[in-house]
Amino acid sequence: MAQIDVRMASDDAGWVFQVTVTDGDGQTTHRVAVALETYERLTGQVCPPEELVRRSFEFLLEREPKESILREFDITVISRYFPDYERELRKRIRA
Repeated sequence: MAQIDVRMASDDAGWVFQVTVTDGDGQTTHRVAVALETYERLTGQVCPPEELVRRSFEFLLEREPKESILREFDITVISRYFPDYERELRKRIRA
């Protein structure tokens, strides 16, 4: 199982996170933007923003290798590739 390290890089009108994914095949680094309104819509503020990002990467890693995840993206982009993302994420966060 991959290790997911999430660190906040900035917090203007939302957040930017530096995410490092490590497994037996090496490491990848990603920069992920999360707007405040997106955070509120996806989580209902029941978890910290870092948890939203971590759960999102867990979701992605179940569907593709770490090397296939974009190196820099806004978290809303995930829904374009995986239409079930928001529904599935809400279940995971509220569970």
